[in-house]
Amino acid sequence: MNGTRRHEVGRFLTEALSFLGILSLLFAALFILADPAAAAEAQGGAAAVTADEISLPAPAKTGTLSVEAAMAQRRSVRELTESAVTLNQLSQLLWAAQGITDEKGLKRTAPSAGAKYPIEIFIVAGNVDGLASGIYRYRPQTHSLALVKKGDARAALCDEAVSQEWVRTAPLDLIITAVFERTRVKYGDRAERYVHIEVGAVAENVYLQAESLGLATTFVGAFTDEGVKKVLGLGDEAPLGIMPIGVGK
Repeated sequence: MNGTRRHEVGRFLTEALSFLGILSLLFAALFILADPAAAAEAQGGAAAVTADEISLPAPAKTGTLSVEAAMAQRRSVRELTESAVTLNQLSQLLWAAQGITDEKGLKRTAPSAGAKYPIEIFIVAGNVDGLASGIYRYRPQTHSLALVKKGDARAALCDEAVSQEWVRTAPLDLIITAVFERTRVKYGDRAERYVHIEVGAVAENVYLQAESLGLATTFVGAFTDEGVKKVLGLGDEAPLGIMPIGVGK
């Protein structure tokens, strides 16, 4: 093969590979545009999920308990009964934590600096009616749960939470995590404080919603970060709080 021929073949291969690369990017973009949940995951660091996805019951937008009454009655409760939490109750709790509140899917129940929404919610379910034991990630855009790992992980989570027994005995544990980079791209070094403020807003929403549902919870901040990340199979998410939830004694 002469030099001119080799040059033409090399140029052809380069152009073909470039074309295939462009096609790959176009397919990826179309996938994200077609699936709002995929777009949310693309913001960064979501744990790997399987194809299993559970649609949740639609959340209620009105209740019988006023906000004022819920605030007055709210307490941190660490003693929980063995009674199961229902799927409807879980749906309402997740909506309170990070649910979508507008038709365009851009607003959520908890405020977020710059609407960057770094918070990711995980559930460790052990005694939820209608839901198999396992670790799930909440998908706000579709109000659904994505299965991360099968099996009851409450004991393993409890071990990493310095053996706080209510983490193991609660019907479910709600874990608040965050991808700091989503906020950092806009706010730089102040991102950490903004994310922590957001965690407080999410936790208070869960407290008040639990009270409205006749459930109880507490905020757990004592745990090993790397241990919780391993139990949940987290990627870029940082665990920031655990909320055991159930019927109070």
